Amino acid sequence: MRGPGTPTGGPGTPTGHPDAAAGRPGPQTGRPGGGAGRPGAPPGPGVSVVVCVYTEDRWEDILAAVSSVRAQSYPALETLLVVDHNPALRDRLTREYKETDDVRVLANTGPRGLSAGRNTGIAAARGEIVAFLDDDAVAERDWLRWFAEAYADPRVMAVGGRTLPVWASGRRPDWFPEEFDWVVGCTYKGLPRGRVRVRNVLGGNASFRRSAFDAAGGFATGIGRDGDRRPLGCEETELCIRLSRARPDAVLLIDDRAVIHHRVPRAREYFAYFRSRAYAEGLSKALVARSVGADKGLESERRYTTRVLPAGVARGLRDALLARPGGAGRAGAIVAGVCAAAGGYAVGSWRARRAGTAFSVPRIDRAEAADA
Repeated sequence: MRGPGTPTGGPGTPTGHPDAAAGRPGPQTGRPGGGAGRPGAPPGPGVSVVVCVYTEDRWEDILAAVSSVRAQSYPALETLLVVDHNPALRDRLTREYKETDDVRVLANTGPRGLSAGRNTGIAAARGEIVAFLDDDAVAERDWLRWFAEAYADPRVMAVGGRTLPVWASGRRPDWFPEEFDWVVGCTYKGLPRGRVRVRNVLGGNASFRRSAFDAAGGFATGIGRDGDRRPLGCEETELCIRLSRARPDAVLLIDDRAVIHHRVPRAREYFAYFRSRAYAEGLSKALVARSVGADKGLESERRYTTRVLPAGVARGLRDALLARPGGAGRAGAIVAGVCAAAGGYAVGSWRARRAGTAFSVPRIDRAEAADA
């Protein structure tokens, strides 16, 4: 399971998709500066934002994500839309943004999957900082400002933020424990607040110095999500551990003021997905542990499973005794989630021992990817 390298979380999640807060500005023809561009741009590093996309089913979400980037108080240098082997979507996005020069549409030049899409964006990025935003999320207006501020310290190699769920049903399911919000790609309960040093950031709301990829390579392919396949993950965990080994002086941070709002589709509000995602996390974590060693691969998870989760079970049982909705369900879901992840880890470890690791770490060249 994801340890406290992911962004901080807590109560108070929104109940609607905050498109209005993000803003939907009209067409722009000038490239925002991000510190090195248009007159009046804030001083600081130029930021390229990479949004990986793969399906037209998320068309409105993709437009909202791009609009939230273009509305930032700290302007992005560019937004790179990397399309994962979907020519129809690539052509549609190219037509949508043909009048703008701060949005570029690229085809994933690697194998199918999120990791290769991110690597394509990194290779094409012009900014000193490369930030990543999920295609079904919108960023608050100061998202990039908080990222850029942290890079004033030259030791900082990565900065992540806080990801809040936006439930399709309008509210969190009573049984769904906040300690497991990582299941839906969001910040989970039990992490420190503020700007803190961490082992790893969460890829859907994160940024890296471009030089970090020169030192450590790109996202490993074969470990993360790939369209309709089982919802694997941990590619950002493996990258961050590898980066810390390549650059022992590197500082990795989360800043919970850098907020995005992530849409959770209704299909992910059910226990079947919860269990499947927890099992898949165990599979992924086994690959990471095989690659970097169990000590590093599981160091954050030990505190999570021995402190955060028992406290969550206790709260759930207390709420059940007080006849509060969902208390017993939350306690049971935590136990079931741990068992599913442990089962996935056991199976993944057996497979890794039998067949070896199945992912590779690419070198990221600074060659510019061709526009679609």
